[in-house]
Amino acid sequence: MNRLAIIVLAVSTPFLWGCEPGESAPVAAGPAANAAPAASTAQVPEAQFSLPADNTHARWSRTIEPVLTVPSGSVVEVFTQEATGGQLTLESTVEDVANLDFDLIHALTGPIRVEGAQPGDVLAVTLHEIEVGDWGWAAIAPGFGFLADIFTEPWLKTFELGPDATHADFGNGIRIPIDPFPGVLGVAPDTDELLVTIPPRANGGNMDNRHMKVGTTVYLPVAVEGANFSIGDTHAAQGDGEVSGTAIEAPMRIVLELEVLADFRDIAEPEYETSDFYAVTGFGTDIDQATRKAVLAMIDYLEAEHGMAREDAYVLASLAADLKISETVDMPHYLVSMHMPKAVLPR
Repeated sequence: MNRLAIIVLAVSTPFLWGCEPGESAPVAAGPAANAAPAASTAQVPEAQFSLPADNTHARWSRTIEPVLTVPSGSVVEVFTQEATGGQLTLESTVEDVANLDFDLIHALTGPIRVEGAQPGDVLAVTLHEIEVGDWGWAAIAPGFGFLADIFTEPWLKTFELGPDATHADFGNGIRIPIDPFPGVLGVAPDTDELLVTIPPRANGGNMDNRHMKVGTTVYLPVAVEGANFSIGDTHAAQGDGEVSGTAIEAPMRIVLELEVLADFRDIAEPEYETSDFYAVTGFGTDIDQATRKAVLAMIDYLEAEHGMAREDAYVLASLAADLKISETVDMPHYLVSMHMPKAVLPR
């Protein structure tokens, strides 16, 4: 049987979406003013802790000190900046895109230390509700993106959003549905090196997986004591692959319940599930490698959790599972996911 721990994204305090980039959001807990309706019918727990958006970092390392320590099972309200950490605003121009400092990209809120987490454990993260900030942007940055050799000039579009927005106006009658998720969520890797956050890794990180959204539980393999969880690069809308280099990048408000699973089976890379499917991920320096890892991870899951012979699991993956190219933009680093519908699995 799948173990499902809950990390909830909720609306529990007013958020100053009009704050300047980097300005702290309010920390007090209380009812949200004009909050969007919950995207899930499940009851949303109140936040026990709150972490403002000025607690950010843009690297992965066990040497980055936690800014908050919580017990396992705690509900934590987290505020995120848009991906540039305040380098872009609603009034920015293409010149600002051309001058972006990529050392500041992925302003991640955290790290959050979870008491009791040890290497070999799994940190479970269930996304229950997300509130989008007042604005967002999408861009082409020179030298970045899947077709960076073709699209060499900067380009920028900004969007007026807000917690009640259901669509983003792209222009020319095109309206993009708002479907928010965190592009980056992960735990600290076991290294003193300050790793850039651009590629996905075994710790999670920049997976840009649009299916890790409301109603999804993400399982992250813990590599260091306390796990040291961080989240950011929040996206209001994105297609599979994020081919041009960005989603609609926007600040958001998130509430998390962080739970340590000490008895979860060993996993090498992040996995995730909803009420409808179980999914695995594979990252690699080419699509073939990433796909191979994802398929093998699905076979491992079916064998361990459903008692299937590996041959049966392999064929079932071919008959019923879906491969998804989750992340191409950080080539030569790719993320491939595989979804298995729960409807075909034994209860």
